[in-house]
Amino acid sequence: MSAIESTAVITAITIALFAWNRLPVIVVAVGAALALWAAGAVTLEQALAGFGDRAVLFIASLFIISAALEKTGVTAWAGQLLIARAGENRRTRLLIIIMTATGCLTALISGGGAVAALMPVVVMASIRLRQSPSQLLMPLAFSAHAGSNLLLTGAPKNILVSEALEDAGLQGFGFAEFALVGLPLLAGTIAIILLLGRRLLPEQSDARLPADFSRHAQTLVEHYGLRDGVFRLRVRASSPYVGMAPTDVNLMNDPRLELMAVQAGASAMPLRAAAVSEGDYLLVRGEAEAVANLAAEQHLALRDGADEEAGQSLFSRHSGLAEVVIPPRSALIGSAMFPGMITDSGDLVVLAVQRAGIDLKPGDTLQAGDTILLEGSWRALDLRLDDPDVLVVNSPDLVRRQAVPMGVGAGVAVTVLIGLVLLLATGVVPPAVAGLIAACMLILAGIVSVEQSYRAINWTTVILVGAMMPLSTAMVQSGAAQLVADHLVALTGGAGPLVFLAGLFVLTASLGQIMSNTATTMLVIPIAMAAAAGMGVSPRPILMSLCVAGAASFLTPIATATNLMVMGPGGYSFSSYWKLGTPLMLWFFVMAVFYVPLIWRF
Repeated sequence: MSAIESTAVITAITIALFAWNRLPVIVVAVGAALALWAAGAVTLEQALAGFGDRAVLFIASLFIISAALEKTGVTAWAGQLLIARAGENRRTRLLIIIMTATGCLTALISGGGAVAALMPVVVMASIRLRQSPSQLLMPLAFSAHAGSNLLLTGAPKNILVSEALEDAGLQGFGFAEFALVGLPLLAGTIAIILLLGRRLLPEQSDARLPADFSRHAQTLVEHYGLRDGVFRLRVRASSPYVGMAPTDVNLMNDPRLELMAVQAGASAMPLRAAAVSEGDYLLVRGEAEAVANLAAEQHLALRDGADEEAGQSLFSRHSGLAEVVIPPRSALIGSAMFPGMITDSGDLVVLAVQRAGIDLKPGDTLQAGDTILLEGSWRALDLRLDDPDVLVVNSPDLVRRQAVPMGVGAGVAVTVLIGLVLLLATGVVPPAVAGLIAACMLILAGIVSVEQSYRAINWTTVILVGAMMPLSTAMVQSGAAQLVADHLVALTGGAGPLVFLAGLFVLTASLGQIMSNTATTMLVIPIAMAAAAGMGVSPRPILMSLCVAGAASFLTPIATATNLMVMGPGGYSFSSYWKLGTPLMLWFFVMAVFYVPLIWRF
């Protein structure tokens, strides 16, 4: 069997197995790479080279950057902003905002970068609005395809076709010239998804979403009966408490108030200093009216001002709440614990202790199944609750990511993201280098640890991209793609430029479902230039049509990295893509064959 025949057979079997969806996609992809090597279509080095490819490294770095944005609360802030702009239960407005933002961002930094930056925001929005992520994530990826045609920097294929014109002694495409076709492409893509998306996208997915912790503070306050009870008051410079020993602090002898803890302003930990200073906090339990009188008379202020919603003052960039359960055989069983008590570690405060939803009485000892509400710094909650004597109900780390917008480190994460966008937009360094620099900066800044960065990477996506690259190599190296292209020219070249454009679109879009659009464009450019010279027409409309066809990779998840990136979080199967992808493919066909020649004349 020749190299062309073996490549064709392996490609057909791979696509069939993906569509069958009974085997793990990683097994199919790696099996295809090994089969190409066994058939002699690629060398062993070529079969494994994809795992070290710069595109794979770039995608992996984007997952780390995305995790840093989520951990620092940037994602929560952006999600709240997105929901506020879209409105509750406004699916249409939400989709328009998501797809417009993705298209514009893709034009500057590439589709992979745009999807990586916005995907956690979209998932957060789906949680808050109680919508299936499968209804939002594929539109996110597909709008990136359309946005890649807005500017010269939208995708490598744009630069390739422009350079092909310059190599032929013609003027290349201008930086914003692509927008003449890119804007109607994006507008049409948004319209089709709005009209058909709800019916063609899976309503439910296999993706497991995290719980919504955006109102977690209110939930805990209501559950433990603290709605009118716990407030954090900041000590002002004029307060008589300044300079007073923590043990001497009194609350005007008001029986309605109870001092639970005095906390350091910088760390939100129980104060260990000898005296109270400006900016320290008093954690007070009592009636709201009595607390307001105390704050007015003793020159205290509610944290960040008076919050209308109960519990909000207990969540900040530095501190929060956590709920734990006493498990069987815990060393804490039989010990006493009461509200206002400082834990043995000295950095957590007990706010409430309950058994079966009822507060324990003074003198009661802990039993298995009792629940405790703790308050302290996020760092202390993370460290101290990793203890076999307690079971954490909800991870403080997960709660902080959603409930505390723009938390600690958010400024650093945003700065790194802006730097990445500038590097990608200016092309000072290759995308993989820009992504790795950004990821390393986030690790060095302590935003994410090395272990957290490993866990942040979606290894299914990374391995799938790397394992599928040998298939593209085999199609080019064996001559299979060139053979198909030559037949296309022979069949359509004499029927006029419009028929040739139609055939060119079919060829390019078909190859683009299993090959990268960069590799497909590089393969087809010489054919397009030769056909233009043979027909005696300008190559500009042909190359722009080729550029549009190269972005029409909608039918399979392996077509582009952006399709793969949303596959796991969206819970999509291999067959999920073609349903919505088909009408979008038809729209791109109309634009490439009939619209492009109206703007760029033959």
